[in-house]
Amino acid sequence: QRHVCPLARVRPLTCVETRRGDRRVVRGLGDGTVHVSAARHDATFGFSAVFDAGASQEAVFEGSGMRELVELAVGGFACTVFAFGQTGSGKTYTLMGPLVQSEAEPAAPCVLGLMQRSFACLLEQSRAAGLALSASYVEIYNEQVRDLLSPGPPCALPVRWSKSRGFYVENQLSVDFESVEAIAELLLEGAAWRAWAAGHWSQHRALSPTQPHLTVPWAGSRRRRSSAHALNKHSSRSHALLTVHVRSRAVSARPAPGTGLLAGWGRGGGGQGTLCFVDLAGSERVKDTGSAGELCVEANNINRSLLALGHCISVLAKPRGRRPHVPFRDSKLTRLLAHALGGSGVTLMVACVSPSSRCLAETLSTLRYASRARSVTTRP
Repeated sequence: QRHVCPLARVRPLTCVETRRGDRRVVRGLGDGTVHVSAARHDATFGFSAVFDAGASQEAVFEGSGMRELVELAVGGFACTVFAFGQTGSGKTYTLMGPLVQSEAEPAAPCVLGLMQRSFACLLEQSRAAGLALSASYVEIYNEQVRDLLSPGPPCALPVRWSKSRGFYVENQLSVDFESVEAIAELLLEGAAWRAWAAGHWSQHRALSPTQPHLTVPWAGSRRRRSSAHALNKHSSRSHALLTVHVRSRAVSARPAPGTGLLAGWGRGGGGQGTLCFVDLAGSERVKDTGSAGELCVEANNINRSLLALGHCISVLAKPRGRRPHVPFRDSKLTRLLAHALGGSGVTLMVACVSPSSRCLAETLSTLRYASRARSVTTRP
């Protein structure tokens, strides 16, 4: 039995916030705590690790335990990392780095996110043991699960449940990689991976050879719904889940027990592990974002699913003997995260917060959210 590992990251003040005269009311301290100091609020929250505004992407990767999480996935564990927080708090940047990337102008290595660095770590693992990878990428938009890798217009996919698999997305497309080098080249250098030419597709649905070339996951990221509002010019309007299945061809190659934040973990029991990255859409207050029409409908669905997730975490944080039924079926998001939060997975949570005085209410909500998660336990 092991607790979920929550982290906190405080982003810098933006230029708009500085010009507006917003005060910095949130600071990350060096002892794993976040201090909130405002007119009527003075609170301190403790986490497994805290990264202040000056922390680099590399520091977040090394200090968060992501390297150990990758090793556990290689060893057969089901591992999940998800970022959550207010819209515009840096969730997507933490996971994927800057969104404006292309093959001609890839992102600088120093700003690569947890996803790219994790795959670089997988490349290191492949030198000691042969690995087979497959990836799937879906989004939850207005309570509909859509495949971001499938060619053609998006269509809703059903979420099913089975005794052996738990909740899963039916008919999602999965992409096979023959080597870790292929996916590392894709993520670190932005090179196009030509599915038909390489012949490495694993299809759960038929794929025509006449379909255009697809780059994963950036092709999926470009298809993900996003819009601009008062708080964020590139606001994600959906929750996104990228899952990588790791299969080891060399059974004898098993990682040593984890170190650092994930110390104490043993070896995985199976020959296949998973590493799932979850980029949650940010919570929103419509009066602050100025959303109307379709944006308002999207915001309501986002907030409703995040509320359901918060309710599940609150129930899971109670002692097992006094715990009522966990309402995982209340939303598509909680169904797909049921295994990570209440099952046999190893879970890392990154709470992203704004230091601005104008965002104080949402920041406090996010920090309390993450604090409750420290009491959630899983059984890997």
